[in-house]
Amino acid sequence: MPEVEADPGDSSFMAVSSALVLLMTPGLAFYYGGMVREKNLLNTMMMSLISMGLISAYWMAFGFSLAFGMNFDYVGYKGLTHMLWPATKITGLLFATFQMTFAIITVALISGALVERMRFGAYMIFITLWFCAVYIPLCYWVWGGGWIFQIGAKDFAGGTVVHISSGTSAIVGAAFLGKRKQMDHTPHNVPFVVLGGALLWFGWTGFNGGSALASNWLATLAITTTFLAAAAGMSVWVILEILVDGKPTAIGAMTGAVSGLVGITPIAGFVDPIGSVITGAVTAIICTGAVKAAQRLKLVDDTLDCFTVHGVGGYMGAIIGGFLDTSQGLVYGHGVDLMGAQIIGATAGMLYSGACTAVIFAILMSVMKVRVDERMESEGLDRPYHSEAAYHMKGGDDSDALAIQQSINEDIMRLMATQTMGGQSQDPVRSLLCCAAAEDRTGRPVTSSYQQGGPPTWQG
Repeated sequence: MPEVEADPGDSSFMAVSSALVLLMTPGLAFYYGGMVREKNLLNTMMMSLISMGLISAYWMAFGFSLAFGMNFDYVGYKGLTHMLWPATKITGLLFATFQMTFAIITVALISGALVERMRFGAYMIFITLWFCAVYIPLCYWVWGGGWIFQIGAKDFAGGTVVHISSGTSAIVGAAFLGKRKQMDHTPHNVPFVVLGGALLWFGWTGFNGGSALASNWLATLAITTTFLAAAAGMSVWVILEILVDGKPTAIGAMTGAVSGLVGITPIAGFVDPIGSVITGAVTAIICTGAVKAAQRLKLVDDTLDCFTVHGVGGYMGAIIGGFLDTSQGLVYGHGVDLMGAQIIGATAGMLYSGACTAVIFAILMSVMKVRVDERMESEGLDRPYHSEAAYHMKGGDDSDALAIQQSINEDIMRLMATQTMGGQSQDPVRSLLCCAAAEDRTGRPVTSSYQQGGPPTWQG
């Protein structure tokens, strides 16, 4: 077949954008993984990463053809290599690949409310059914020429298709699963959260910028508004933490940035830079309130704030677009047509995804075990489901932790015996800690008997 004349610049830009959006899913794995307990880190990360495998295959086999045509013309990417996608200067194959990365991360986002208590096999079945029943129809309705598109609703990069659908489905799934036995815990690795949030922000360049489908002024606008909204969201969230809680947190800063990114997603190419700052700030305020309310009420265990950030943030972004859209928004003197369409489209996406998720969970729970048992939940899901642990003591065996504890106990007993013979009354534990911090004249740090094969030594 003859080669199509795809634009080299647009093609390069879209290829890079596809890679950036794909990178967001590993970023999400780190972002979510850092917030759970260490014994569930690998399971949590796998719940994001598995979508890169499953959803890619489904998308190629039938998902793209149904989502962007509601037919089987492009099954297996048939015919896409040697055609230009309509209204673009890139091949259909590149367009399909770019859209595949959106499907991957949308599915992965749902796991944020299901972690630490859902069986991994049941989760794989769930995301398969959800992809077919929720993502494909919504994608067609919004981006494939379906009824939401026809009423005039705008969704530049996935406010409804990605964030509202995943956030709503997450909280519905969490309600069916029930609360964790241990809901209150400290995130085990904050640097992972920061790393993951930074990768998400970086990848969002392709997420929103690439949605222009060309290397042009619209892509530039979308990238600019994306960065500004994230900055505004982070700043506002940190300020609110200082005012309400007294101290800013790293997790709060990254959550604020993500909320701003979510809010700008549906309107990144439709608002000006000032509008993007307003969008990021307003979304952060609303999402902060939603998170605080959810934490106070504890009605549903939305483990990692998936609904309160993605569901609420995506909905707010769609509504803000009705005000700030430079060509149709109320602020610019236009009528209410766009606002009405935005409300209808976003609400329909929320209701549809929530209802379908409820049906899927009800079916799964009637035919199989979906939630892990209490013992497994208490001990962690990494070893039972993946035969791996994220962190290992020396030698990679849990027995080393016991050996170290026994060594410390023996050192304390030796020190207590020494002090008793010497008539000293100093706290033995405090003495041992001081000894461990001391150094001999050679500058070598003192070590325990577990490390050096004998009792601890120190200078009197």
